[in-house]
Amino acid sequence: MTGEGQAPVVRVRNLVDLARLAGVSAGTVSRALAGNPLVNVQTREKIEAIAREHDFRPNQMASRLRTKRTGLIGVVIPLGHERRQHLSDPFFMTMLGQLADLITENGYDILLSRVIPESPDWLTRIVESGMLDGVLMIGQSDQFDAIEQTAGRYRPLVAWGHHRAGQVHCTVGMDNAAGGRLAAEHLIGRGARRLAFLGDVGAPEIAARHAGFAAAAVSAGLRVALLPTHLAVDEMEADISHHAGLIDGQFDGVFAASDMIAMRTLRALADRAVAVPDRVAVVGFDDLPLASQTVPRLTTVRQDIAPGAAAMVDTLFRRMAGADTPSTIMQPTLIVRDSA
Repeated sequence: MTGEGQAPVVRVRNLVDLARLAGVSAGTVSRALAGNPLVNVQTREKIEAIAREHDFRPNQMASRLRTKRTGLIGVVIPLGHERRQHLSDPFFMTMLGQLADLITENGYDILLSRVIPESPDWLTRIVESGMLDGVLMIGQSDQFDAIEQTAGRYRPLVAWGHHRAGQVHCTVGMDNAAGGRLAAEHLIGRGARRLAFLGDVGAPEIAARHAGFAAAAVSAGLRVALLPTHLAVDEMEADISHHAGLIDGQFDGVFAASDMIAMRTLRALADRAVAVPDRVAVVGFDDLPLASQTVPRLTTVRQDIAPGAAAMVDTLFRRMAGADTPSTIMQPTLIVRDSA
């Protein structure tokens, strides 16, 4: 309603209404609000001012249908080999934080999915949902075949993980075998002769760490005992509590497949009054922020997560644009602290 003598209030409900007020075509309004440089600055500023005055927001769904873009990047964490592992795992949170910052800085939103694979086509269903412009995976779990199957027909897919020669899917990740060799060479170099590996070799990355560690040990005339250790926190605690009794007196050098396993091993050994590194030297893998805060501070193989996340996002956006990008294999660094 309007008062006597007042002009009727104009409602801007769509691009046509806004175009009528601005004295331009609806197409010009659409281009201006999208920031298209073909619209001159004065016209764009005029249209933007009218849009602000009338609190007009373009229909994002309609825009996405026209451009065939959703504005969403899927971040998928598959947990096939360790179903009780949680997103609160410090490695996941560190990597997710890096990816989220980079994705949002590029103007996209995130759809996060923690997946317990129940069928071989679980990833295909995600990418064919029509909800996503691309997919980043944190880890491969034991789902290599499912990822390969999907990557054969869906290009904007990048996984953090282990690279196998000849694989189809694009990965960014560490040379895990080289990391295992670094750990073994360091432990052997400081005098360790009875070596143990703690981890779950069902995951490709951890299997490669174990293989590199064992190969370096064999080259030095030594053997490695595999002490299977879950990645899920509750099961990990029970495993390490059991392993600590074996380590005390049987081993003098331990390589843990992750910093979280290494940190809990330090605690279990401390509970048994086993001096680290005097009686047992411990090396982890990841170099999470917490690694420098343990007592003793943790020696670990660093996989540099920040540049790794940046490489994942850059590779994904190039693949979204149609580029055929290769996998990226990063080199590990040994960070020597007090535990070894």
